[in-house]
Amino acid sequence: MSPDMSRQQSSNPLAYTQSIDGCLDGAIGGHGLSRAGLDAWLLKSEQHVAALKDDYATGRLPLLRIAEETADVAVAVTALQKLAEGATTIVFFGTGGSGLGGQTLAQLAGWNIPGGSSPEQRSRPRTRFYDNLDGGTLAGALAKFDLAATRFVVTSKSGGTAETIAQAIAALSAVKAAGLGDRIPHLFLGITEPHVAGKANGLRALFASLNIPMLEHHTGIGGRFSCLTNVGLMPAIARGLDPYAIRNGAQSVVSALLTSASASEFAPAVGAATAVALSKERGISTLVMMPYADKLARFSAWYVQLWAESLGKGGEGTSPVACLGPLDQHSQLQLFMDGPRTHMMTVLRTASAGSGPSIDADYAKLAGAEFMAGRTVGDVIAAQAHAVPEALARAGRPVRTFDLAQLDEFSVGALLMHFMIETILAGRLLGLDPFDQPAVELAKILTKERLANGA
Repeated sequence: MSPDMSRQQSSNPLAYTQSIDGCLDGAIGGHGLSRAGLDAWLLKSEQHVAALKDDYATGRLPLLRIAEETADVAVAVTALQKLAEGATTIVFFGTGGSGLGGQTLAQLAGWNIPGGSSPEQRSRPRTRFYDNLDGGTLAGALAKFDLAATRFVVTSKSGGTAETIAQAIAALSAVKAAGLGDRIPHLFLGITEPHVAGKANGLRALFASLNIPMLEHHTGIGGRFSCLTNVGLMPAIARGLDPYAIRNGAQSVVSALLTSASASEFAPAVGAATAVALSKERGISTLVMMPYADKLARFSAWYVQLWAESLGKGGEGTSPVACLGPLDQHSQLQLFMDGPRTHMMTVLRTASAGSGPSIDADYAKLAGAEFMAGRTVGDVIAAQAHAVPEALARAGRPVRTFDLAQLDEFSVGALLMHFMIETILAGRLLGLDPFDQPAVELAKILTKERLANGA
């Protein structure tokens, strides 16, 4: 039996344990929710959990079915292997959800963590993400790259994202100027929606004219929800992660949805009800995501986009904040514990006890830190990750915890699916469409108008 299957068949089929006890009045007093109050919101969630089950059965919400797919993963693996031949660097162009999901998964393999890569990782082509358009940064990168050994993966679902098109054209121009124009079809790969007659897709038109291969972006899953499609999995594959294990973790959450007898038995529904209830009944307007692991730092950034862009509409929504423990204990915790009572914290804890370097007893004594003597760095982190929620509860501040027995592809896949479903349920509790982003679309239109008018 594979490790993934054995985990799914355990008494707790999920790779994590969520506790919202620190959000209830029994733990934090009158600033928390009463059990009866939370139950009322869970009762409101029942219809939405039932609707999700129907969305799965009918296939109306492809996100709930994506973890069962395998053919697209095989295509992505083959395409990346071909692209990476002779490469020393793989560059990913894609903004917002086209970048953050892939970064979240790549970081699990040590990307963007100094000293976080294993020898096996260092034998792979370097991975670079350029998700924010900046002229100076892009010019410097293109000038520095060995373009003959650099590969570019360009992602835009619509094919019309201005930032991504600009990056792609700049890279194509640099490659052509370096005398590598005939190699363009071997140096680039596009991910965009399939051709539809009468529908403009600038990236597809550009790449097709240059004979650049393209993978099909899932038409029913876009942006911030695309981390489990080829958009997010390509960077994961580039870093040597197991894309099937990621999807297996996501599938464990979908399976929990389908087998749940009530909203109170389904972790994402409990999380959504808690967040919405705290907002409506206790004035919580800011949700803080604080993982205690470097490998989950970009997860926080991904979560911020997911929650903000999905729920910030029509005067509704709460502001998500990305943090990282232990770092932000020293930069923001003061505000969360002693500032306005507008924050709810989510603390993600990994099994860090016993890991990392040992703390020498003699040096600890000289430093006046005998309490650390003989312990490991992981012990210190574990102590902090439990002490902070306890301190928040004592201060009457709502806090929720997630505990992961292992930090791997399966568990991160499960977390990604948990928070996507939690966000969808929160949106439906608020009467919102969690999948659109009308304000963002308006900004895109105005940007194009200004450029077209010479502004």
